[in-house]
Amino acid sequence: DIIIYLFSKYTKVGDNMLIMTKSVLAVMIGFLFSLLIGMILIPYLKEKAYQRLNIYLIREHRNKEHTPTMGGFIFIIPTIITTILFYFTGKISFSYNLLIIFFVFIGYAFIGFLDDYLIIKRNNNKGLSESSKLFLQTIVALVFFYLFNLADNESLLWIHAFHIKLDIGFLYGLFILLCLIASSNAVNITDGLDGLSAGLSIIALSTFGIITWNTDWLLGYSDIAIFIFILVGSILGFLVYNVNPARIFMGDTGSLSLGATLASIAILTRHELLLIVIGLVFVIEMLSVILQRYYYKLTKKRIFPMAPIHHSFEKWGYTERDIVKLFWRVGFNCSMIAIVYGVWL
Repeated sequence: DIIIYLFSKYTKVGDNMLIMTKSVLAVMIGFLFSLLIGMILIPYLKEKAYQRLNIYLIREHRNKEHTPTMGGFIFIIPTIITTILFYFTGKISFSYNLLIIFFVFIGYAFIGFLDDYLIIKRNNNKGLSESSKLFLQTIVALVFFYLFNLADNESLLWIHAFHIKLDIGFLYGLFILLCLIASSNAVNITDGLDGLSAGLSIIALSTFGIITWNTDWLLGYSDIAIFIFILVGSILGFLVYNVNPARIFMGDTGSLSLGATLASIAILTRHELLLIVIGLVFVIEMLSVILQRYYYKLTKKRIFPMAPIHHSFEKWGYTERDIVKLFWRVGFNCSMIAIVYGVWL
């Protein structure tokens, strides 16, 4: 029994080391592909895909007027290419769960592309209407929920630290829809300063990558972890072009896709509640917009000088770079707490 125990223990350690090695390779290849795609796409998008910014009261943003958008393609294309490359070279297999994540990743990217395209075509900030965007997001989320149920997943809400599984029945379906729609919109709202949303997404996805290594009960968990780190590497490459002063914006094409992908990974690994901790900055950004909007409707007064809250920090005299670094630090510390909760406890 002792020999069997030690063998299984060291076999698992060996498997995790292999996943980690593949993940490091995934980051490197995703990063290099992303740099290359950026070199090709940015000159083209600079001519074809810039938008008029809503500068409102932030004078410092006026010099960003002709910065191209749709930069999400700089990490979406390399992620797709690298994942397919890994598949054909036998580094990963397309498990059912990875296919679900891939569907969400591409589906929400397409919604974001439609929004960005209409903004560019109309030469203003009016892309998809809020109702149209919400409708399309809901459709993709419903398909995800249907595919999720096909795998006989139970409607359980897991609280891992206390080993609790709550059966919430049909409410779990509504909870999944809320996770996908809220997460995609939260990342989209946060994408207002150079490098802010991309940096926070790298931190959040890396955290879920580490957590996914530990979910060996999940079909294709190693493939999902490698996919996550391919995406992380690709966003790192994009960040080279997006950090202040940004040469390109990710646009809805990138932000909606990243937010929904984060949510889909959290759902499949059954760490939905942990997404609130890992993405706390995203949550605060979204709540600041919701509170500002409804408080103003009720009182005709504002809680914050400007929403999302990162713009309030600009109003309070912080520089864009200092705000981004501050929010990154908050996101990093939240992720460290989440790793302790999601892996160790």
